[in-house]
Formats: sequence, C-alpha cells, structure tokens
Amino acid sequence: MDQHGDTAPPHARPVDALIVVDVQTAFVVGDGAVPGAVRLVDRTADLIARARQGGAFVVHLQNDGDPGAEDEPHTPGWELHHPVRHGPAEVVVRKPYDDGFRETPLGGLLADAGVRAVAVCGVMSEMCVQATARTALERGYRVVVPHDAHATQDVPAAPGISGVVPAATVSRVAAYALGSDAEVTVPAAAVTFTAPAGAL
Repeated sequence: MDQHGDTAPPHARPVDALIVVDVQTAFVVGDGAVPGAVRLVDRTADLIARARQGGAFVVHLQNDGDPGAEDEPHTPGWELHHPVRHGPAEVVVRKPYDDGFRETPLGGLLADAGVRAVAVCGVMSEMCVQATARTALERGYRVVVPHDAHATQDVPAAPGISGVVPAATVSRVAAYALGSDAEVTVPAAAVTFTAPAGAL
C-alpha cells in the first residue's frame, strides 16, 4: 500500500477491533455539535453495527471533561450518543486525556482480546482521535482511520496567522499527520471486521 493508504482496495483488510472516540452528546447534538454531526453519527452507528456482526471487539471511549466543561462527567453532554451492548466484546473506557491509552485499561483490554488491527472513529480528529490512533500505531497495531468517520470543529481565525480553517481540512490534516503506517483514505463503508484471534 502506498503512503497514507492511497491505493487501498475497495474493501480494506479486516480489523478485529473498533474504537469509537468520544461520540458524546455534547459533541454531536445541539449548538456544540461538530459540522456534519448527522453524517458522522450515521457512519459511526454503521461501523458499530457491522463490528458487532463481525465479532470484533468494540470500545467506546468516553471523555471525562473538567468541572464546568460540556462533557463534565454525569452531565447530559457527557453521555454516550450510541447505545452500548455491555459484554465481553463491547466495553466503555472512560479517559481523562486525549489519548485513550493514557492512564486507562484500553491497552490491556485490547491485548487480552488478542486484537491485532483497529479502526478508529469519532471526535475530535486532531485531538483524541489522532492521539489514540498514534499510540495504537506505536504499540504495533494496524490502524485504519476511515476518512468519513471522524470530525472536529473549525479552527477559529487568528489575526496575523490565518483565517478560519474549515473542520474538514483540519480532519484531513490530522489524519495525514499520522504518517504512512496509518490507513486514512479508506471510507467507513469499506472497513470490514472479524473476530480477534484471542489472547496469546
């Protein structure tokens, strides 16, 4: 595969885990929703459904915001948007930092399940999605970041620096910055799933 997955086949090689990053009410509903939130939740819902059907390990990351933040724990904005089917193959991992692996059980859960490849989707592209995908790469996982299944906000204009940077541009650059080992041009519809081989 060429740099950044630009010659990806119509259907990517299967992954055995799906990491859904911070698809919480504050970020996908109402005034604070990311641009294209309706499309995003449609894509992530489809990925979750197909991951379950394929027997993949599903992780819902849930960000614990600071007091007063829109995603402060146990406030309406903190709640996960997609229903969770709690069980051995589907879990919620709360996180205090952008990186879903930092000071959480995520690494151990993936290792225990025998996961080898992950698809990462959700919000925000240049923060929690990128940080989690980057650590997954560093830990040796094959990483797919479907280009139409992650999103963020516009970067505001800064006098003397730039005008508004559109959210879609921010998302594209964030994914591209992961480097040539990540597959970032695959559409969500092309991601396929399989069950993990199991713990070694």
